Amino acid sequence: MGKLYRAISADGSAFAEVLDAKDIVSEVERIHKTSAVVTAGLGRLTIAASLIGYMLKGENDNVTLRVEGGGPAGQLTAVSDSSGNVKSTVANPVVELPLNSMGKLDVGGAVGTDGTLSVVKDIGLKEPYVGVIPLVSGEIAEDIANYYAASEQIPTVCSLGVLVNPDLTVKAAGGFLIQLLPFADEKCIDIIEANIKKVRPISAMLDEGITPEEIANMLLEGLDPDPLDTASPVYKCDCSRERTERVLISIGKKELEKLADEGNDATVSCDFCGKQYVFTPDELRGLIK
Repeated sequence: MGKLYRAISADGSAFAEVLDAKDIVSEVERIHKTSAVVTAGLGRLTIAASLIGYMLKGENDNVTLRVEGGGPAGQLTAVSDSSGNVKSTVANPVVELPLNSMGKLDVGGAVGTDGTLSVVKDIGLKEPYVGVIPLVSGEIAEDIANYYAASEQIPTVCSLGVLVNPDLTVKAAGGFLIQLLPFADEKCIDIIEANIKKVRPISAMLDEGITPEEIANMLLEGLDPDPLDTASPVYKCDCSRERTERVLISIGKKELEKLADEGNDATVSCDFCGKQYVFTPDELRGLIK
C-alpha cells in the first residue's frame, strides 16, 4: 500500500501532500507488464490521480485523469477515489525508446506532447466537472501543475517520479503537490520557492528512505508546518460482473444477438486489472431480455 501524508503551514496559506507510491506503481507494472518508459509514464499519472483524488471531500467522489498525447504509448488513464485508491490503464503497455538528452527515460517521447490532459471530477453534482488543457511537456508533473493554474487558478507545484530497475521492477515511486491559498503572501511564496530548489527528485529521496513526513516538512520548512492527516492508498479495481453486464447491455440488442448467435462464450477483460468475465450464449440472451 502507499503512504500518503499531508501537512499545512501554521497560517494555513500553503499545504503539501506527499505520496510514497512504490507498492502502487509496482502493481501497475505487474498487471500491465509495462516496459520501463511506460511504467514511468503511467506510474506518474497514477500517482497524480491518487494525490488529486485524496483531496476530494465526498465519500463517493472520484477523479479521472486522461492523457492523449499522440505518442506511441497511446491513451493513458488513471482513476482515483477520495481515499486515494487508484487504478490505471494504457493503450500500448510496451514502448521502447532511447534515453532522453538527460540520460533518463523519455516519458515525454512515449506519451507525446501533441494532445490534451483531461481531468474529470465526479463530485455528486448533476454533471461531472471536466477540465481539458493542451499538454505542456507530456512529462505529466508539469502538465498537472499547468492544469491547476489554467483550469482552477490554484498556484501548484507538482513533482512525480518513478525509478525502474534493470529487471523492470519498480525501485521507487512517488510524488508531491504543494498548493497555495489565495491569501498566501509573497514571503510564503519565496520560502516555498527556496525550499523546492533545495529538494532532490522525489523518487531519489524516497529511494534513500526519506519518509513522506520528512519530505513534507522540507517543502514547508520555515512555515511551521502542522500535520493534517495520513492515508494508505492502494491500487484498487472496482470492476464486477454486474458492471460488465451493464457494459454489454450498452452495446445494444443487435450486437448482443450477434454475439449470442455465434454460439461461443463471450469473454470480457477489465482494462484496469485484467480480470476476465465469461458469458455463455444463454447468458447473453438473458441480457437482451
